Amino acid sequence: MAERIFTVSTDSDTSDECLSAADVKAWIHQKALELGFSDCGFLSVHHPLFAEQTLALKQWLNQGLNGTLDFLHENHDLRANPHKLVDGAKTIISVRMDYLHDMPKPRSITDNDRPNNAIIARYARGRDYHKTVRQQLKKLARAIESQLPHWQHLAIGADKPFVFRPFSDSAPIFERPIADAAGLGWTGKHTLLINRQAGSFFNLGELFISLDLVGEDEMHPVKSHCGSCTACINICPTQAIIAPHTLDAAACISYLTIEHKGSIDVKYRKAIGNRIFGCDDCQLICPWNRYAKISTVADYTPRHGLDDITLLEVWAWSEEDFLTKTEGSPLRRTGYLHLLRNTAIALGNCQPKTPTEHQAIIHALQSRLGTDAMLDEHILWAIDELGQFFSNMGADT
Repeated sequence: MAERIFTVSTDSDTSDECLSAADVKAWIHQKALELGFSDCGFLSVHHPLFAEQTLALKQWLNQGLNGTLDFLHENHDLRANPHKLVDGAKTIISVRMDYLHDMPKPRSITDNDRPNNAIIARYARGRDYHKTVRQQLKKLARAIESQLPHWQHLAIGADKPFVFRPFSDSAPIFERPIADAAGLGWTGKHTLLINRQAGSFFNLGELFISLDLVGEDEMHPVKSHCGSCTACINICPTQAIIAPHTLDAAACISYLTIEHKGSIDVKYRKAIGNRIFGCDDCQLICPWNRYAKISTVADYTPRHGLDDITLLEVWAWSEEDFLTKTEGSPLRRTGYLHLLRNTAIALGNCQPKTPTEHQAIIHALQSRLGTDAMLDEHILWAIDELGQFFSNMGADT
């Protein structure tokens, strides 16, 4: 459902002649922190980077690196002209929100140490971040609205009806480039934003507002501190980062387990390992995530034990269980059938410790045969892989 555009009239003639536009931005920044955001920056909706990014997107699409993300071929005019998204908008407030619940061991892929556990990307273990970020952005907008009478002496449009609209990965917007240009961090070689004081485990959001707070060419980019490091490129299980800052989405585990519909190519199944929704490997290995921060937002607390759940537990979910345990969760995006597909692959990659456990997993897989032809394909693959694993385990002992 499209996000509603809010328009608020301000009638008061109260003003504070001591305040400057810089003070307004500082006030907004402080209020954003109070609402649970880790940082915020500002960018004009008319900045030239949008045309540049649209050209870069088209070049990437021409390489065929988008998999089945066909929506990226659409709305290029809106991407190049974001002011068209919200009539009257002048400024984009870019925010980030930390989402970690537990601090990972620095530069380690400990998810691989739990081959029989279902690994869900850390951002997706609690409430859907789209809802959380947009909800807090609305609160930020209402707080700004309450201050408009004090800012009417400034030439920022505070004496006119106030328009705002919050976004978080919910519209054709160059979210990461906006945050980059607004000074929230730099773009890493894995194409994610990195902050020197907070790593990369955070979600991004944008609040379009009708106040004119920045110049059309103004930006505050942060110097890249990746240097010669290629850890994210080297660690990627499917080698989806084909060059610094270039991702082959069709090979990315996050894409395969969330966005891709239908059968997953056999060549990627072993590499997927035990990841059933998303992948954190390129972030977990990044040196800058030694500075990652634990979230202060309760919504990111894992629900239904999704930070420590076995593959067999997920496999046993009925569709009703799925709907119950993923209510208000990002996991809903992949759908029940495709979550089973992902879990079947992960079960094919698991490591049963005894013959009894091995047979229990085989029987669990067989119990779902006949549910769906696409799912059957992955179940049969998993059973074959488990057979090979058990044969090799017997040979080793």
